[in-house]
Amino acid sequence: MYTEIYLVDDLEMTNVMHQVLFRQLGMEDRINAYTNPEEALDSLRMDKDNAAQKLVLLDICMPEMTGFEFLEFMVLEEFPESIDVIIVTSSTEPADKILAEQYPQFVKGFVQKPLQIENLVEIMSGSYCM
Repeated sequence: MYTEIYLVDDLEMTNVMHQVLFRQLGMEDRINAYTNPEEALDSLRMDKDNAAQKLVLLDICMPEMTGFEFLEFMVLEEFPESIDVIIVTSSTEPADKILAEQYPQFVKGFVQKPLQIENLVEIMSGSYCM
């Protein structure tokens, strides 16, 4: 089970919608929401508990830093593989899913926006896959 959940999307409304879904599952106390991916990375860097399971719901189309750049930093800085990333995007480009598959140590799924409660239940149970 995830001890912390990071919502990383440049649209505040998307993060709010996802927070509502987590609230329905009784997990709102684990949420860290960010509209700036650099701040989310900083927070992950500062978290010293490398063994704790963390979930990142990551948008890939953001102006400051793309989700793929975010993943590249995770690789370059050798973030612990206890961090699971689910790409949550409005992109319908097959190339984006192929690119996400280049980060198997982190990316565990690729979901179209808007995230539905059914998707979230699958993700939280560990049964969601690319």
